[in-house]
Amino acid sequence: MDIYKEFHFEAAHRLPNVPPGHKCARLHGHSFQVRLVVSGRVGDDSGWVMDFGDLKRAFNPLLEMLDHNYLNDIAGLYNPTSENIARWIWTRLKPELEGLSQVEIRETCTSGCVYRGEE
Repeated sequence: MDIYKEFHFEAAHRLPNVPPGHKCARLHGHSFQVRLVVSGRVGDDSGWVMDFGDLKRAFNPLLEMLDHNYLNDIAGLYNPTSENIARWIWTRLKPELEGLSQVEIRETCTSGCVYRGEE
């Protein structure tokens, strides 16, 4: 069974590795949306895969680092593409959430990525 919880954060960034003249090389911001998916067995007694409150507590320290910040200044996010943000979250959250199975990042209402760990 899969469960998910969604989070939102506002942040500015620029992409330093795009071709010259690319619009994303300029400083800009997004209203990022994050969906964290946890997979596991439904507990016989609890009736759930995980308490949504526990998922929120696990992610909150990372959310505080991301929200209303310049992503390029965060260690490990020099080139903060959606893909790199998803991988950055996964790497830091997976040790806390054994059942983490997917990190989805949406930087606009029509663009984003889904990360399921290294394959």
